[in-house]
Amino acid sequence: MSPKHTTLRRALRRTTLVTTLAAAGLLTAAGSAFAHVTVHPGSYPKGATDGTLTFRVPNEEDNADTTQVQVFLPTDHPIPSVLVTPEPGWTAEVKTTKLKNPIKTDDGTINEAVSQITWTKGKIEPGQYQDFSVAFGQLPDDTDQLALKTLQTYSDGKVVRWIEEPKPGQAEPENPAPVLHLTKAADGAAPSASASAAPKASAAAAGDSTTRDLGIAGLIAGVLGIGTAVVALYRSRSARP
Repeated sequence: MSPKHTTLRRALRRTTLVTTLAAAGLLTAAGSAFAHVTVHPGSYPKGATDGTLTFRVPNEEDNADTTQVQVFLPTDHPIPSVLVTPEPGWTAEVKTTKLKNPIKTDDGTINEAVSQITWTKGKIEPGQYQDFSVAFGQLPDDTDQLALKTLQTYSDGKVVRWIEEPKPGQAEPENPAPVLHLTKAADGAAPSASASAAPKASAAAAGDSTTRDLGIAGLIAGVLGIGTAVVALYRSRSARP
């Protein structure tokens, strides 16, 4: 085999390897993004009012539907009230509980807070996800984050408990709870939910889009490289006496 032939074959192998790695990276990024139940946006200012939280629930099973989703709201840092967005095919139930330490507000004392939201009678099929949205009245201002523990029940009876709280400096647990981070509101400014959440949600979406774009660009570059190498190899063969 001629040196020119050998060089072309090596280039073809390298290009194929690049394409394979790019595809693997794209699939890994997609898999990690949809690996568990998440809450969006991921943060709000402390004490924010009149905002929306969306729980994204993917189905990770191959042969069972998700038939029930339960989200548990912490009562040590309570959310007094929520309104549930209707989801076609699903029935939502909101439960409240008496507070050990009532919340004093300008409008009076709040003795109850939301403790659980349950969605039933619908289904999330394998390979699909469902968004469940709720509007909140006011978030607490005395903590840095809320772990919104979630139970996901499948049609075959399996229950996945998304209840493990991530710890700073440690690897993500196997079944992490959705976590809402609460940030310090700007000095002298009222915590506006809509003004603060939109940029963060857009930034998250932009990050996911960038990951996908980079992966797709890598795939395209790899395919073009393979095509170029094949054409060069064909021409070299045609040029041989």
